[in-house]
Amino acid sequence: MSYGKKDLISIRDLTKSDMLYFLETAKEFKKISLKDIKKVPTLRGKTVINLFYEPSTRTKASFEIAQKRLSADSLNIVISQSSVTKGETLSDTVLNLESMKPDAFVVRHYDSGAPYLVSRITNAVTINAGDGINEHPTQCLLDIMTILENKKDINSLKVAIIGDIYHSRVARSDIYGLLKFGANIYLYGPYTLLPKFIEVENNVKVAKSMEEALKDADVIIMLRIQKERMSLNFIPSIEEYRSFFKLTKDLMFLARKDAIVLHPGPVNRDTEISGEIMNSNRSVILKQVENGIAVRMACLYILLGSRSKTI
Repeated sequence: MSYGKKDLISIRDLTKSDMLYFLETAKEFKKISLKDIKKVPTLRGKTVINLFYEPSTRTKASFEIAQKRLSADSLNIVISQSSVTKGETLSDTVLNLESMKPDAFVVRHYDSGAPYLVSRITNAVTINAGDGINEHPTQCLLDIMTILENKKDINSLKVAIIGDIYHSRVARSDIYGLLKFGANIYLYGPYTLLPKFIEVENNVKVAKSMEEALKDADVIIMLRIQKERMSLNFIPSIEEYRSFFKLTKDLMFLARKDAIVLHPGPVNRDTEISGEIMNSNRSVILKQVENGIAVRMACLYILLGSRSKTI
C-alpha cells in the first residue's frame, strides 16, 4: 500500500485505509525504540525543518527524536531568535528556507490554516504539527494507535471527549478520525467551550452532564482549558471548572471497568483530571507520548522515504 499525497495537513484528507497504513508502519517503527541502538538509516541525506511558532514539549521533542532515529538531518528554527521578530511573514520565511533545499517542513502555528498555506508555496513535504484551533493530525493518529493497543477495535466504542473542545485542535482531529473507525462520540464541557459547528448526527452527541458523558464509556479523552487562546472569560473561574468538569476516581466508576483515559498534554493536574487517575492503570497518557515517536517516524517515512525500502 502507498499514500498518494505530498503532505499531511488534515485527518479529513485521510481514509480509514490511509490511517491504518500509517498505524501499521508505526507499529514496526515502535520496535526500534526498544532496541539498544535506536537508529535506522532510512532517511539519511534528508533534511527536515521544524518550524514551531508555538511552545511545545511532546510534539516538538517527538518529531526531533523521530527524525534522528530515521537518520534525517534536523534544523530547528527558534522563532524568538528568527527574522519573524523583525516582521518577516510566514510565506517569506518559508520561501527563504526552501531556497536551502530542505525535504520537509514540520509546522506548528497559532493561526488555523498556516500549514496548508506552507504546503501551497513549497515543493517540500509539509506536516501539520498543530494549527490554531483547527487540527492536529499526528496526535489523532497516536491517540487511535493507543486506543487500538488497548481495545483492538474501535467500532461501536463509546468515546467521551471532555473539556475545552472549542479551542482544541486535538478534539477536532480525534472526532474526524474516530468517526471513520465507527466510534460513538460524546462531547461534554462548559457551554461556552463547545464549538457551534458540532453536528449531533453521525454518531456525535453533546452530553447534558458529566454523568451522561462517562456512563459506560470505553475511552475518555480529557482536555485542558487553553487559556492562551482565550481573549475573553469563557468560564467564571478555574475553581468552578474543577467542581463540574474534573475527572475524579468516583466519576470513573460510571465508565466501563476496562475504560482507559487519554490526555494530549500538557496536563493541568488536579484541574481537569485528578492526579490519582493519572497515576492509575486506567491512564495511558504516557503510552500516548511513547506512541507519538513511532507515529511521527511513520509519517516522515511514508512522506519522505522510498516505498521500496524495508524498515
